[in-house]
Formats: sequence, C-alpha cells, structure tokens
Amino acid sequence: MSFTEEKELAQKNRKNAAGGDRMAVMPVGRLVVSMSLPMMVSFFIQALYNVVDSIFVAQISENALTAVSLAFPMQMVMHAIAVGVGVGVSAAVPRALGSGDRRRASRIAGTAVIINLALTAFFMILGFTSARKLYSSQTDVEEIVTYGAQYISIIWVVCCGEFFGQLYEKMLVSSGRPFPAMISQACGAVFNIIFDPLLIFGIGIFPRMGVTGAALATVLGQVLAAAAALVFNLRLNKAVQIHWADLKPRAAAAKDILSTGFPSMVTIGLSSLSAYLINQILLTYSTTAAAAYGIWAKLQNFCFMPIFGMNNGIVPVLSYNYAGGLKKRVSRCLIIALTSILLLETGLFLVLELMPRQILTLFAASDNLMRIGTGALRLCLVSLPFGGAAIVMSTSMQALLHARFALIGNCLRQFVYLYAFFALISAAMHSLSAVWAAVPAAEALSCLTMYFLMRRMWRDLGMSDGAPDVLEKRD
Repeated sequence: MSFTEEKELAQKNRKNAAGGDRMAVMPVGRLVVSMSLPMMVSFFIQALYNVVDSIFVAQISENALTAVSLAFPMQMVMHAIAVGVGVGVSAAVPRALGSGDRRRASRIAGTAVIINLALTAFFMILGFTSARKLYSSQTDVEEIVTYGAQYISIIWVVCCGEFFGQLYEKMLVSSGRPFPAMISQACGAVFNIIFDPLLIFGIGIFPRMGVTGAALATVLGQVLAAAAALVFNLRLNKAVQIHWADLKPRAAAAKDILSTGFPSMVTIGLSSLSAYLINQILLTYSTTAAAAYGIWAKLQNFCFMPIFGMNNGIVPVLSYNYAGGLKKRVSRCLIIALTSILLLETGLFLVLELMPRQILTLFAASDNLMRIGTGALRLCLVSLPFGGAAIVMSTSMQALLHARFALIGNCLRQFVYLYAFFALISAAMHSLSAVWAAVPAAEALSCLTMYFLMRRMWRDLGMSDGAPDVLEKRD
C-alpha cells in the first residue's frame, strides 16, 4: 500500500471510528509516547509499591519476608488472569473501533465484566478454603506458613480491585485515554505506599497488623484504583459505553478477548508455576535462598513494569493500525517500542549491577542473605535486556493476531527454559552460587526464540521479508 493510499484509509477510519482517529494519523513516534508514557509511569508507581511492600515486611523478620516471597507466585496467578482479560480487551476493542463497529466494542467490554465477576467469585472461594494448605505444601516452618496464609487469603478474598482495575484501565487505554488510566493506578499505588507502614507497624490511630496490614493496604489500594478507573470511564470514555444489554456473556466476544489475552495469562501464570517449582529447588539449600529469589522477583517486576506500561500503550496502536491496513505504521511502532525498551533495560542493568548490596540493605538483609543475595542479583540482572526484548516481541504477536506464536514463546520463556536451567545447573553443580546463572541463560535463549517467531509472523502478515524495516521512512 502506497503512502497516499494509507493516508486515504486513515481518513476513512477517522470518520468511522469515534475517538480513534489519532491512532491513524498522529506521527507514530508521538503516538507511541503519548499512549505509552502515562502507562509506563503508572506501572512504575505500581512496581514501586510492590517493592515497598516487601521492604516494610522485611522489617518484621526474615520469615515474614520469606512468607511474602512464597506468596508471590500464588498472587501472580490471579494477576495473570486479570491482566490476560485486560490485554484481550485492549486489543479486541481497538480492532472493533478501527473497523467502525462501536456496538461490538461495547459488547466486548460487557462480556469482560461478566468474566471478571465469575473470576472474582472463584478466587474468593479459593482464599477462604485453600491458603494454608498451599503454604503447608511448600514449607514446614510454622511461622512462615502462618504469615503466608494470612497474606494470600486477604489478597484472594478481596480480589475485585485487581480484576476490575485491570479491566477499566485497559478500557481507557484502548479508547486512546492513557492519562486517566495512569491517574487511577497512581491513586491506588500512593494509597498503598502511605498505608503500608501505618497498618504494618501500627502508627498513630492504626492497630499493628504486621503481614495482615501489608495485604490490606494492597487490596484497598487496588479497590481505590478500580473505582477511580470506573469513574473515568463513565465520564470520559464515549467510544466504549457499556449498557445493561451488554452485560451478558457472548461467546464471540469472549473468544475475541481470550484469544488475545490467553498468552498473557500463560506468560504470568507459567511464571508463577516456575517460581513455585524453583522455590522448591532453592529450599533444598535454605529458606534464605528462597528469600533472595523473592527479592529478585520483586526487583525484576520493578524493572519490567515500564515494559508492561509500554505494552499497554502499543497494543491498541498495533491493533488499530493493522485493522486499518496501515502496515508501515505497525512496523514503525514496533521498532520504536523495541529500541526504547532495549535502551531502558540496558541502562537499568548497568546501574543496578553496581549496587546489589544497597538493594539488599533495603530489605534488612541478614549477613547470610547479604552473602547469598549479592551474587544472585549480579547474575540475574544480566537478563534484563534479553527479557525486555522478548516481552515486547511477544506482545506484538498478541496484538497482530498471532497469539499462538506468543503462547509458544511464553511457555518456553516462563516455564520450560527457566525451570529447566535451574534444575539442570543445580543437579550438575550442586552449587547455590552457580544456580543463579539459570536466569540470564533462560532469558537469552527466550529472546532468540521470540526473534525467530516474530520473523515468521512478519512473513505471514506480508509486511516484509521477515522482520520490521528499521530504515523505513516515517509516514
């Protein structure tokens, strides 16, 4: 398609898709920044309060930190499903808007509400019935089991904020309004950061609640963020308006959501499963090793949150422009995203590699945790640029109707490669200091795998001979 034809098609889309015209006509670089930067900021704030949560819990005891670290995989199972539904909406809704079908966009959003109600009920039941059993399967240290069961049961029982926060924020982004989504997430994050120490340590009028207080601060922050995002949708989102008639499950809408969102569920869900199994390997060395891996998981999450923010911004851009036939804009969007994330993650690696002891000090590390954690972080940090590139490539596959490729790549990255390297290195060397090399080895192999899958996708789409053209002219 020629430059002139693309512009003509953009004009047509501008007439047919209310609220989506800038997706087709704004310069791609500016569009990616305007869509992604607010979400990167909000995800950065969200990651900050996840880290702060563990920092405060570490002041209670190392067992409390270990309990929260072991809770992380279980907590992320719920997060995986919530993100998957949200990502599905953020891709399916722009596709509907890009083709001029606003009614279909509203039905997709309404179906997502019903899906989230069902998921909320499921995790509430799980929180009431299974928290302690799941902890007891990991360790027989009674204090860790007690702390952990208290924490994860609250996270699961009051899960409505997680599910509906993800949904309403993605609805804002998918309609071209990332700034209100940023504000809603920031509200929840700031609430959590403020109330964490108040509820954990019993400052002022608040009772001392320990690990329970950390969980309460988290879920109440999520509820606040969801409420703020709902208000923004009701007042600002004219492109996607949910009516009572839309609030019923529709098979076609559910398929649109889950076909795109399922790889995201698998990505985070398999990460939770692999973390659970990796913890079983590390616990054969010591509970301190599991605590060190928990710190790395939080730090990695912190470093990757800007990527997830970028992904939230580029998914609607990729989906909308692909649906409109604007292939050059799709290619340029992906090149900008990959270049930005590689620069960001390389910079984080270089900076954080110089300060592992300072990071561990924030978590009140004992001498043993400091000894184990310093070497662990230095090896694990090498993985950041590889992991960042792999995540962006996987997201592009989801947005561009190649979710099966993303699913394959994510299964390999989050489970097969990572767990296999941990198990093989541990079995071969029986050395805790060596086993951490599994993280960069798995991410490097994953990045290479995603690259070849993306080249295949590019050929399938007829967009080039196998990869985005870095030298492509601006549209």
